[in-house]
Amino acid sequence: MSTTISKVVFNDHTELQNYYNYIRSSKDADSAIRWRNQFVWELARYLVGEEIVVYPKLTKYLGESGHAMAEKNRKEHQLIKEHLYKLQSMKPAEQEFVPTLDTIMIHLQKHIEEEENVEYPQLENEMGAEKSHHLAKTFERTKMLVPTYSHPSAPNKPPFETIVGLFATPIDTLRDLLRKWP
Repeated sequence: MSTTISKVVFNDHTELQNYYNYIRSSKDADSAIRWRNQFVWELARYLVGEEIVVYPKLTKYLGESGHAMAEKNRKEHQLIKEHLYKLQSMKPAEQEFVPTLDTIMIHLQKHIEEEENVEYPQLENEMGAEKSHHLAKTFERTKMLVPTYSHPSAPNKPPFETIVGLFATPIDTLRDLLRKWP
């Protein structure tokens, strides 16, 4: 039972940083598009997964301070989703491609730092190892069922986010079939 929610989420953080680096260091448009698709796919799933699975637990285990964290995080996620929505259809040659990608990472890195240094340590301290392990499994399963593109106009709180996600996911999956991947 060594997997914890922080290990799973922090691994996602590392993957997202790697995908960003791959996009920025791509030597050609085809490679940049492939890594952009991977970045969008992972980030969209990560954001919704946290909103559905983790943020309710922040409130449950950390009370008012956890609720405040969750609300602040939802606002940060919304801003990231709006930029991700723009990025997901941009071509690397477009003038706004790199600035949009960089803007996403600036916001995401600030968000990640707060999660890794404050939020997840507090959450795991309150919930304990067994519940953290269960939450990690739930988070990973949820990411398999949520939309793979940014939908910034969708609700960002359960149960409405879950319902809208169930309708968006099959369409996103079909779109994924037409995309190029690394």
